[in-house]
Amino acid sequence: MKLLNVEVVLDRDKGIHRAEHKTEILEELDDKTTRYAILSHRWGNEVSYKEMIGLMKMVEEEKEEVRQRDGYQKIIKSCEQAMKDGYKWLWIDTCCIDKRSSSELSEAINSMYRWYQNAQVCYAYLHDIHESQWLNMRNSFRPLENTSLPEWFTRGWTLQELIAPKQVEFFNKDWVPIGNKQHLAPMLGGITGIPCGVLMNGMVGQGLSVAQIMSWAAERETKRVEDRAYSLMGLFGVNMPMLYGEGKKAFQRLQLEIIRTSSDHSIFAW
Repeated sequence: MKLLNVEVVLDRDKGIHRAEHKTEILEELDDKTTRYAILSHRWGNEVSYKEMIGLMKMVEEEKEEVRQRDGYQKIIKSCEQAMKDGYKWLWIDTCCIDKRSSSELSEAINSMYRWYQNAQVCYAYLHDIHESQWLNMRNSFRPLENTSLPEWFTRGWTLQELIAPKQVEFFNKDWVPIGNKQHLAPMLGGITGIPCGVLMNGMVGQGLSVAQIMSWAAERETKRVEDRAYSLMGLFGVNMPMLYGEGKKAFQRLQLEIIRTSSDHSIFAW
């Protein structure tokens, strides 16, 4: 996987050029042997892989436009948090995958659950939640009737990003820490329908049926139809080639892969 060098990112943002920084801003490393943090977030106006590696070569006007994006500020704030927590490396899906390469994108999507699982910590950034809103949700274990659910809880990809990591730290729109997965498990369970045991200890040994796991994703949305299936592969421990453009056939392929590896007939409910 390609990981951001946190120190290099922050130094370049401040215009600092250290002699020892001859390394690239992104490096290819082994997720099984590297200590790294990982970001989970709702996409907005993001910075691509191409823009991230080419930022310093841009003319000043282009560079400033990139730096003004919410996506760039997310990268900087995530790097600052990672450095504060003692991590040299950080993975963010928007700028750590060269999506111009179909093979790299396919490998990343098939590996993503493992990458979140192997991260030392996952930073879950809730861009649309204020501290007072979060306190109301914590006190009631669910969103109040007049409080909309943070978008992070409605997206397809963030389901595996909540379940896979051992440690998930939540941050509000101002990057103020608002709790972790273990301490917030009752509230998170109320919002997502995921049992507290899964949130606190993972999926292994929980006796979960295919239908139960599918139910957690039933109300979630993805921008691409195919991603409804691709975002579930890791949860079921299956792999498939990416075929964007196949539409709803992606979910049929997912079902066939699950049937091939499981004798759980509850899948036929979906």
